[in-house]
Amino acid sequence: MSKRLLGYEFLRDHLKLSAFPCARPARVGSVTKVVQRADGLEVPASVAPSSQDPLEHILFALKHEGVNLQILAQCLPRIDAGPLIEAFCSSPASKYIRITACLWEQFNGRELEGVPQAIGPYVSLFDPGKYLTGKPRRNSKWRVDFNGLGSLRFCPTIERTSAIAALLAQDTLGRAQAFIEGMKQETLDRTMSWSYLSETESSFAIEREKPSSSKAEAFAQLLMQARESTPITETYLVDLQNLAVTNPLDRALEFRNRQNWLRGPGSGVLGITYVPPAPELVPELMQSIMDMLNDPDPVQSPLVIGALTSFAFVFVHPFMDGNGRLSRFLFHKAVCQSEVLKQGLVLPISVAMKRNEDQYLQALKSFSAPARRLWDVLMIDDEHFEFSFKGDPSIYRYWDATPCIEFGLRMAEQSLEVDLRQETEYLRNYDAIARQVNERIDLNSNTLALMVRLCLQNEGRFSSGKRKAFLNKGYSAEMLAVVESVATGVLVGRADDGETDGEIDIPPYRV
Repeated sequence: MSKRLLGYEFLRDHLKLSAFPCARPARVGSVTKVVQRADGLEVPASVAPSSQDPLEHILFALKHEGVNLQILAQCLPRIDAGPLIEAFCSSPASKYIRITACLWEQFNGRELEGVPQAIGPYVSLFDPGKYLTGKPRRNSKWRVDFNGLGSLRFCPTIERTSAIAALLAQDTLGRAQAFIEGMKQETLDRTMSWSYLSETESSFAIEREKPSSSKAEAFAQLLMQARESTPITETYLVDLQNLAVTNPLDRALEFRNRQNWLRGPGSGVLGITYVPPAPELVPELMQSIMDMLNDPDPVQSPLVIGALTSFAFVFVHPFMDGNGRLSRFLFHKAVCQSEVLKQGLVLPISVAMKRNEDQYLQALKSFSAPARRLWDVLMIDDEHFEFSFKGDPSIYRYWDATPCIEFGLRMAEQSLEVDLRQETEYLRNYDAIARQVNERIDLNSNTLALMVRLCLQNEGRFSSGKRKAFLNKGYSAEMLAVVESVATGVLVGRADDGETDGEIDIPPYRV
């Protein structure tokens, strides 16, 4: 026998809401106290709501399950004002009744009339121990502080999971700044050059595109604009979109005014993997995202703001093309505007994302998969479809961003600990090998650079094919042995870390 549903999942089922199913639904269980399990909340019958009254389940959910704005935005307009006013008059100091009344006014667009003054201390909408929160904004009528990220018109929620708490405690940006401050200027310049180029290539690669050299250079210049304090507007994003796309026919003039969709490998309707919000909702959603970036919450980490706005942007999909690349640019914009990384370095986050594409896809699907199920799609032909939304716009305003933020923070950490550190080590080894080889044998700079790169790519030795190619060109076996000896010595730590003599043409990034 199935256990009786409670709280948010009861509301979703009982009121036939189009909100996403609860990941951990509350049910009556054979327990003596409320128990949080991996798959849901078990509640003793003595604590569970005794009736099917939606208001009773709302108050229960706020107390035991936290804040689910998507469900509350859909169910509160169905709650009559009378019972809520009566409940408040009976308990004007009740935290959960005050929060319910405050949200009722927001989601109904009108005030509750004839109510007494709320009493008691101010209460936060989101428990900072359970959620990542922002700077409080007070509602004096109900003595409730809205402390979400964004506003009550657009507020994704982020649970303070143990993984997210641990990642934030690592202070990735602070450690990245300390790391680059310890570099010599020449190494820093070359590392930054590699970072911009690699970020560009990986961002295109995620979209399964290989940009021309001019397009790659344009996008690298775009990344450099992340350091500028230019306010983010529709015009600004349109200009960036024009730089980011490869096909001139896909360049936008404004945010989209028609429906778009994402396709996967399947055919027909089954190939439609995600449908963004209808075009009439785009301007308001984009304004909320731009507000987050232009006036970032001072309480929260720039990495959180960057990851949140990046995923939010790609879910809105305000352009017909180029959304993925621009979403990752916004991640950098949020971080660079915080001025924590003072030398202008960008973390090569797209490099880490490309390496973890399966995890990136799972983070995207945490929202896109349930959203897709709320669209009916009719195929006209291979290029034309009709879309009918059977859900509620609140799904695009209020969603659980926890998987997206956790992924973004992990990628930022990897971009520092794996990619930046590996590239810096690569440059250090390159310099040491090139300097010592140059002291022992006479090679032109291009050949020296090629030999050093080939040895670094093959654990200090030439592959049999490359060795044969050099021998055929007239380079002696003794000469190749010198290069390999130096390279293997450096890689096992037997070489010193002296400076280059300035005569060697060392490339700023790997080819």
